[in-house]
Amino acid sequence: MFLPNRNALHRQPLDPADSETLGVAGADTVERFLARRDNHRQTPLHALPALAAELGIGALHVKDEGFRLGLGSFKALGGAYAVFRLVLEEASRSLGRPVDVADLNQPDVRAVAATMTVACATDGNHGRSVAQGAQLVGARAAIFVHAGVSEERIAAIARYGAEMIRVDGNYDDSVRQAAQVSDEKGWTVVSDTSWPGYERIPGLVMQGYTAIVREALRQLGEPPTHVFVQAGVGGIAAAVAGHLAIVLGDARPSFIVVEPARAACVFAAAQAGRPVKVAHGQPTVMAMLECYEASPVAWRVLARAADAFMTVDDDEAIAVMRRLARPGAGDPVIVAGESGGVGLAGLIRAVADNQVDLGLDRKSRVLVINTEGATDPYRYAELVGTSPADVLAGKMLAGAAL
Repeated sequence: MFLPNRNALHRQPLDPADSETLGVAGADTVERFLARRDNHRQTPLHALPALAAELGIGALHVKDEGFRLGLGSFKALGGAYAVFRLVLEEASRSLGRPVDVADLNQPDVRAVAATMTVACATDGNHGRSVAQGAQLVGARAAIFVHAGVSEERIAAIARYGAEMIRVDGNYDDSVRQAAQVSDEKGWTVVSDTSWPGYERIPGLVMQGYTAIVREALRQLGEPPTHVFVQAGVGGIAAAVAGHLAIVLGDARPSFIVVEPARAACVFAAAQAGRPVKVAHGQPTVMAMLECYEASPVAWRVLARAADAFMTVDDDEAIAVMRRLARPGAGDPVIVAGESGGVGLAGLIRAVADNQVDLGLDRKSRVLVINTEGATDPYRYAELVGTSPADVLAGKMLAGAAL
């Protein structure tokens, strides 16, 4: 399905609060925090000339978040960053003096952090980031996981010392349970989705994602004409679209939000003009995007900064995983998880459906984001036919991509 943005707010300036969160000053703060991380490296930007020629566009670049901060996902930027900010703010209040990122390892700051428990619901990647952030600053973490989260992803979170709390139902059920239990126990919820009265912390999570856009714009020779980004509750899409709107203004690229057809909550918000809950049916293979209600903060940005909304099917997401694992001549190998290549799947679908409103042609310069690597290696091997390690080593089986 494809839906141009017909909202009355389309192309209007962002809400002032969102402009502050996603603007240049916020991105500067994120970079300052990242500079203090021992394992921070700019993630790769890959050119795919063979696939671009096949699609009839001028250039195609993939920003590869599969290597971000050792967590294999863009989510590494959001949850941990929000935890750092919250610990510093609490330490400033408790100690009665300004506390900055350079002070995170000071004994008095870590003593404050030790009194804090941060909590969140997760499909896997956000919980890893929150748990890692808590471990790094000396706080405790309680991570709520729903029935659809794989044992591999649960183990990857628990590795950071988090308390794992299992919840019956889906992601939205785990969000509600996390909020309820945290309220009872005095824990701080670090969620990547928002709800009435709870917006600032999801805003900090989104602010962390602006690092992706800033890096990509530096790496590209010239700004893209089109950007396709996937959405769960909408946080990554809103962060990218919002920052592009702020820094490029009227010259910003066409921005298309892509979702699983089985969990298209942002698409539903675009149809209704507001966030609505969509029915939970058959699960999607795009596990990190399986969300059934858009974040109000993310929607507030996307109503203004997105130009179109579309959905892709499970087989299209799997086909992209396989294509990136076994690319055409001249294109690099990229390991993309089940949700990682969904923006690219949207581009391929848009070209196949001849979405003329998007203006895709041989002059187009398209940017997509591989939002995750093989965060569940067993599932990746099952879908692609080869382990991620063997893909990267060039040992792709001849028939595995068919």
